Amino acid sequence: MQRYIVLIAFLFVCVFLLFTCREKSEPNPYRNINNTDATYVGMSECRQCHEAVYQTFKETGMGKSWDLASKEKSSADFSDKHAPVYDSILNFYYKAFWKDTLLYIKEYRLDGKDTTHYREQKIDYIVGSGQHTNSHLFEINGYLHQAPITFYTQKGKWDLAPGFEDGSNTRFDRKIETECITCHNGYPKHVEGSLNKYTQVQRGIDCERCHGPGSLHVAEKRSGKIIDTSKGPDYSIVNPRRLSTDQQNDLCQRCHLQGIAVLNDGKTFFDFEPTEKLSNTQNVFMPSFSGSQKHMIMASHVERMKMSDCFVNSGKMSCITCHNPHVSVKATPKETYKQACNSCHGTKDQCTETMDKRNAKNDNCYQCHMPQNGSIDIPHVAVTDHFIRKNPQIENIDEIRDFIGLSCYNNPKPDNRTMARGFLEFYERYQPNSKLLDSALAYLDHADERTMDNDKIRAYFLQNQYQKIIDYLPSESSSTNDAWTAYRIGESFLKNKQAKHAVAYLNRAVELKPLALDFQYKLANAYIENNNLAEAEKTLLFIINEYRNYEDAYVSLGFVALQKQQFAQAVAYSKKAIALNPDAEQAYINLAAAFYQQQKMGDAQNILKRGNKLFPENQQMKLMLADLNK
Repeated sequence: MQRYIVLIAFLFVCVFLLFTCREKSEPNPYRNINNTDATYVGMSECRQCHEAVYQTFKETGMGKSWDLASKEKSSADFSDKHAPVYDSILNFYYKAFWKDTLLYIKEYRLDGKDTTHYREQKIDYIVGSGQHTNSHLFEINGYLHQAPITFYTQKGKWDLAPGFEDGSNTRFDRKIETECITCHNGYPKHVEGSLNKYTQVQRGIDCERCHGPGSLHVAEKRSGKIIDTSKGPDYSIVNPRRLSTDQQNDLCQRCHLQGIAVLNDGKTFFDFEPTEKLSNTQNVFMPSFSGSQKHMIMASHVERMKMSDCFVNSGKMSCITCHNPHVSVKATPKETYKQACNSCHGTKDQCTETMDKRNAKNDNCYQCHMPQNGSIDIPHVAVTDHFIRKNPQIENIDEIRDFIGLSCYNNPKPDNRTMARGFLEFYERYQPNSKLLDSALAYLDHADERTMDNDKIRAYFLQNQYQKIIDYLPSESSSTNDAWTAYRIGESFLKNKQAKHAVAYLNRAVELKPLALDFQYKLANAYIENNNLAEAEKTLLFIINEYRNYEDAYVSLGFVALQKQQFAQAVAYSKKAIALNPDAEQAYINLAAAFYQQQKMGDAQNILKRGNKLFPENQQMKLMLADLNK
């Protein structure tokens, strides 16, 4: 009898292992995923058969996420009652206005009643559904950047854009790279070798972001192959409703788990597809602060939901438990959300609150248990807090919070290298605290060993340990296949006055990413330090031919022209630099020197006086001005 029981147990284990292995090895049943023949067709194709869904979806936050800048798209108030936005730290004023059907943002600076700087920038795209914000982007030769002001619709207020406050105003220089655009919009056509150049930009998040490429599905329907989905799935395209809870949440948290995204080696922000594990493409870290249950990031819906007992205890809760992605939150009947609560808690009334208080909240569960909360990353905005609690306490979001650590919300066991990259990203993007770099290096000490450790070089670079990077290199002739690593090594040689070696590595960086214009600019500087003015000029002209508003390139071109005794060109380049950026300090020196060489002493004196007023600590300007006053 005992042998019989053992035999049955053995057979059970074998069958279990057989099915487990089979389950793990089964290919994805959805034929449009990881299929090189499946391509994106665009929402207009989907509309041909799904007109009703198209009409409701285009009114959702996703459908209205991004569009051309037009009066119809804008939710902003352009009336005279809105004063210009003033950056008191950098001393710039901003105002949005229309010229007929074209939207512009002007930047200016005042000295008393005199305008000492004026710049206009035409806006090409508006980002945001208007439920919370409208932000503004512009495109020049395919290069996409963000303008410095946003309209906050809940407060009816213009102000500096998120991340531009407290002295961090990058004016018109913030690049819109692939991480940003692949969440806020449908997939664009990105130019390889660039950071922020695109040949095509979509006009809103579309159907295929959640359903996957649609070409196979469209072809089959046109050929007459129709599947009765009431009886089973149509595997020519993903239906998120049929996915597992984990797959549904991975799909949503690709964009609704905003944090510190760390890509896996060899992956890009275009690689994730519906049905896949998000951790196969990227790991998303969230910082933990003291009092973090009270404080939230605007697009942290999944993180907050996963903190809830409803999620922890149910084991089946996903975003589409409560939301229909095809219907706007505004258009969704409030009763829908109450029914979602009842689906787990039962229809029997369990609420212990008085009817007076319940009626004051329209007798809806979410009004009490998911109140609106301010976000710590976006000012003037309140969003529904998806951390479901019995007694939420919403407190002042401006109180001082202490950083505790980083947690990965889509992977319970990230490896040491991934953890290190999380700390590096957090340092660079949010909180330049030296302890974060110490933590990153500690994780790297326990990570897999690599001959050329790009992550260690990045950490040393952020520590300004340039000589340490040089000493770390395996050999002087070492090459790298990572553009950022080559750039950091080249910049380290440049900081250490070794221009010849800097040129070699910066050339490698631009070879790998020829349209990363910041890399090109550093290469031009290395050429100047190496006294190779011809190559420096060639590189700088390439930059402004690609992107005509690259301020620093004009400063350096003015310097190169001075060295070549081309004084008229030096004047033109320096004036252009100052027109783009009135705080381009070196441009004032270059311009004054060019005027001096042209015997225009009055002009040289005037520009030095203006520069000296802006930069009173600049000793070179003081000496030049004193020399002119003799």
